[in-house]
Amino acid sequence: MEYTYYPKGVCSNKIDIEVEGNIIKNVKFYGGCNGNLKALSKLVKGMTVEDVSEKLMGNTCGFRPTSCADQLVKGLYEAMEHSTETDESREFVSAEKISAEVAVSEADEEKEA
Repeated sequence: MEYTYYPKGVCSNKIDIEVEGNIIKNVKFYGGCNGNLKALSKLVKGMTVEDVSEKLMGNTCGFRPTSCADQLVKGLYEAMEHSTETDESREFVSAEKISAEVAVSEADEEKEA
């Protein structure tokens, strides 16, 4: 699943996140400290969201109360929430579709009887 997060309070202005299950497949930062953020992206690739969260949550940058790394964690959790909502809506649509198909099938059976 691909997700775009817009960090707050840091130099980076956008983070593209690709997560499969809880495994980070790819991260790309826009803006911010180019070399450090490319390195961070490489380091977290293949890690779980939980492992990255343990290591980076709460990290600060200079006088700021957050950092690009901390914002990545926030983005990862937001992506996971979005993924869960999407999965739940798919299940809901599927259940709704099945109910509709059952209703049509029952109506057809009544016509035949």
